[in-house]
Amino acid sequence: QVQVVESGGGLVQAGGSLRLSCAASGIIFSINAMGWYRQAPGKQRELVAIITVGGSTKYGDSVKGRFTISRDNVKKTVYLQMNSLDPEDTAVYYCNLVPAPSTGYWGQGTQVTVSS
Repeated sequence: QVQVVESGGGLVQAGGSLRLSCAASGIIFSINAMGWYRQAPGKQRELVAIITVGGSTKYGDSVKGRFTISRDNVKKTVYLQMNSLDPEDTAVYYCNLVPAPSTGYWGQGTQVTVSS
Protein backbone atom coordinates (compact mmCIF):
# COMPACT_ATOMS: atom_id res chain seq x y z
CA GLN A 1 0.00 0.00 0.00
CA VAL A 2 1.07 3.56 -0.66
CA GLN A 3 3.15 5.53 1.81
CA VAL A 4 4.12 9.14 1.19
CA VAL A 5 6.36 11.71 2.84
CA GLU A 6 5.70 15.33 1.98
CA SER A 7 8.25 18.11 2.50
CA GLY A 8 9.13 21.62 1.44
CA GLY A 9 6.48 23.66 3.16
CA GLY A 10 7.16 26.78 5.18
CA LEU A 11 6.36 30.42 5.75
CA VAL A 12 6.52 32.72 2.76
CA GLN A 13 5.34 36.22 1.95
CA ALA A 14 2.57 36.82 -0.54
CA GLY A 15 3.94 36.69 -4.06
CA GLY A 16 6.66 34.27 -3.10
CA SER A 17 7.33 30.70 -4.19
CA LEU A 18 7.77 27.27 -2.67
CA ARG A 19 8.49 23.84 -4.08
CA LEU A 20 6.92 20.86 -2.39
CA SER A 21 8.20 17.30 -2.73
CA CYS A 22 6.50 13.99 -2.09
CA ALA A 23 8.41 10.72 -1.89
CA ALA A 24 6.20 7.70 -2.45
CA SER A 25 6.75 4.03 -1.68
CA GLY A 26 4.76 0.83 -1.45
CA ILE A 27 3.30 1.15 -4.94
CA ILE A 28 4.38 0.78 -8.54
CA PHE A 29 4.76 4.53 -8.80
CA SER A 30 4.98 4.73 -12.58
CA ILE A 31 1.51 3.30 -13.14
CA ASN A 32 -0.39 5.51 -10.75
CA ALA A 33 -1.83 8.97 -11.14
CA MET A 34 -0.73 11.23 -8.32
CA GLY A 35 -2.09 14.44 -6.93
CA TRP A 36 -1.55 17.26 -4.50
CA TYR A 37 -4.35 18.06 -2.13
CA ARG A 38 -4.68 20.76 0.48
CA GLN A 39 -6.77 21.43 3.56
CA ALA A 40 -7.15 24.91 4.97
CA PRO A 41 -8.37 25.46 8.55
CA GLY A 42 -12.09 24.85 8.79
CA LYS A 43 -12.36 23.66 5.20
CA GLN A 44 -12.57 20.31 3.48
CA ARG A 45 -9.57 18.79 1.80
CA GLU A 46 -9.47 19.68 -1.90
CA LEU A 47 -7.57 18.28 -4.84
CA VAL A 48 -5.52 21.06 -6.45
CA ALA A 49 -3.33 19.31 -9.00
CA ILE A 50 -3.20 15.95 -10.77
CA ILE A 51 -0.52 14.32 -12.88
CA THR A 52 -1.35 11.20 -14.83
CA VAL A 53 0.83 8.24 -15.68
CA GLY A 54 1.54 9.81 -19.04
CA GLY A 55 2.44 13.17 -17.53
CA SER A 56 -0.76 15.03 -18.36
CA THR A 57 -1.71 17.60 -15.75
CA LYS A 58 -4.88 19.20 -14.48
CA TYR A 59 -5.34 21.99 -11.94
CA GLY A 60 -8.03 23.45 -9.78
CA ASP A 61 -9.25 26.86 -10.88
CA SER A 62 -7.80 28.54 -7.81
CA VAL A 63 -4.21 27.50 -8.63
CA LYS A 64 -4.25 27.33 -12.42
CA GLY A 65 -1.42 29.33 -13.93
CA ARG A 66 0.44 29.57 -10.61
CA PHE A 67 1.14 25.96 -9.58
CA THR A 68 2.93 23.28 -11.59
CA ILE A 69 2.89 19.59 -10.76
CA SER A 70 5.59 17.24 -12.03
CA ARG A 71 6.86 13.76 -11.36
CA ASP A 72 10.09 11.78 -11.46
CA ASN A 73 9.27 8.10 -11.91
CA VAL A 74 12.85 7.04 -11.21
CA LYS A 75 12.93 8.83 -7.87
CA LYS A 76 9.26 7.99 -7.19
CA THR A 77 8.71 11.62 -6.32
CA VAL A 78 6.02 14.17 -7.12
CA TYR A 79 6.68 17.89 -6.99
CA LEU A 80 4.49 20.97 -6.72
CA GLN A 81 6.04 24.26 -7.76
CA MET A 82 3.97 27.07 -6.29
CA ASN A 83 4.45 30.61 -7.54
CA SER A 84 2.65 33.89 -6.85
CA LEU A 85 1.49 32.54 -3.53
CA ASP A 86 -1.48 34.19 -1.88
CA PRO A 87 -2.64 34.06 1.75
CA GLU A 88 -5.61 31.99 0.48
CA ASP A 89 -3.09 29.26 -0.35
CA THR A 90 -2.34 28.76 3.34
CA ALA A 91 -3.10 25.11 4.13
CA VAL A 92 -1.61 21.73 4.91
CA TYR A 93 -0.59 20.17 1.62
CA TYR A 94 -0.77 16.44 1.04
CA CYS A 95 0.11 14.20 -1.85
CA ASN A 96 -1.63 10.94 -2.57
CA LEU A 97 -2.92 8.67 -5.26
CA VAL A 98 -5.71 9.91 -7.47
CA PRO A 99 -8.29 8.86 -6.53
CA ALA A 100 -7.24 8.74 -2.88
CA PRO A 101 -6.90 5.19 -1.53
CA SER A 102 -9.96 3.50 -0.06
CA THR A 103 -7.90 2.66 3.04
CA GLY A 104 -8.15 6.30 4.08
CA TYR A 105 -4.39 6.62 4.22
CA TRP A 106 -2.85 10.10 4.22
CA GLY A 107 0.67 11.21 4.96
CA GLN A 108 1.51 13.83 7.56
CA GLY A 109 1.36 16.65 5.05
CA THR A 110 3.46 19.80 4.93
CA GLN A 111 2.29 23.17 6.21
CA VAL A 112 2.33 26.14 3.85
CA THR A 113 1.71 29.54 5.38
CA VAL A 114 1.52 32.66 3.22
CA SER A 115 1.68 35.98 5.01
CA SER A 116 0.16 39.15 3.60
